[in-house]
Amino acid sequence: MRVLIVEDEAKIAASIKDVLMHSGFVPEISTDGEDAWFRGGTEDYSAAILDIGLPKLDGLSVLRNWRNEQVNMPVILLTAKGSWAERVDGIDAGADDYLVKPFHMEELVARLRALLRRTSAEKKTQLHAGPLLLDTRQMRVSVDGLPVNVTPLEFKLLNYMLHNRGRVISQEELATNIYFQDQEPDSNAIEVLLGRLRRKLKTNVIQTRRGFGYIIEEDGA
Repeated sequence: MRVLIVEDEAKIAASIKDVLMHSGFVPEISTDGEDAWFRGGTEDYSAAILDIGLPKLDGLSVLRNWRNEQVNMPVILLTAKGSWAERVDGIDAGADDYLVKPFHMEELVARLRALLRRTSAEKKTQLHAGPLLLDTRQMRVSVDGLPVNVTPLEFKLLNYMLHNRGRVISQEELATNIYFQDQEPDSNAIEVLLGRLRRKLKTNVIQTRRGFGYIIEEDGA
């Protein structure tokens, strides 16, 4: 995924680029507002990380211009200030998320991934992984075009894993996100649920990383 980094401070831009590259993204740097406005409006990016304080054209103006031109890629705003008024201005301009400097790079990557998952989920009602298809509108699962009868809990587990493709998910995270708060399943319950789902799917799309958790690879199975 191509990500546009709009940041005029060279060290910060380089650090963001480095961590995004190591996280599997394809980052590109723009160092002023006018260049960012042009590139964001004429090239295809999955997301932008946009500093507010920029030369030639400030970040909020860049964002407003993008939104006026129907450039709808998700945008995370960066600022050295953390005032409530500035945050409101950013949201009003069309920002999807907001980080105040200084910040941890790990948090930036986590927010970017979450934002991309959310915006992708809003656009897609069908999720694919190899021969597997999950339709969130019709609540159906199929493999190689053939319907698979799954329980609501199995559907919820599969939906969560497909929205987190390419990332290892621990048993604890799965339990937290697919069970209700008043339920306290142990690790065996997750293993049983996954085993039952795998038998129904008859494919190895859900893989185990022993000692870490489970993953559906980005390119399917």
